[in-house]
Amino acid sequence: ADQLNKIPAFLEQERKNEETCRQNTIVFSDVFSKAVEPYVRLRSVEAASSKHPGMLVCSAYNFYPKQINLSNGNWLPGEKISCKVEHASFKEPMFYDWEPIPESERNKIAVGAAGLLLGLVFSITGLIYYKKNSPVSIIIYVTHEDI
Repeated sequence: ADQLNKIPAFLEQERKNEETCRQNTIVFSDVFSKAVEPYVRLRSVEAASSKHPGMLVCSAYNFYPKQINLSNGNWLPGEKISCKVEHASFKEPMFYDWEPIPESERNKIAVGAAGLLLGLVFSITGLIYYKKNSPVSIIIYVTHEDI
């Protein structure tokens, strides 16, 4: 160590290495100190036991840091069903409400039903138009006795 400390080029290189290490440490600590908000999903699943027809599961994905608290409550009929999430990325606990049919699914159903109804209207209109405007064919059968 004494011999290396007497070489100016070696000391200069070590100072550069130390500075690079310090800068990388700052960059990495900034990256890892930023909390990432979780993606939370509340869904209905089939229960394994026959005692319960189904259950609600609250899941959280893609968040940092890993410490998170998901909790639910005891609900009475008619109350909103929610999942309470506490995480470092939130200033206060967040509540995610369960919807039996998610809004995106409701929109798909509405668009599908509207398309079906519109298709039926056009089909019936076209059939009526075709029947009214089609030429009437009269077929007369002539036998030898009629001549």
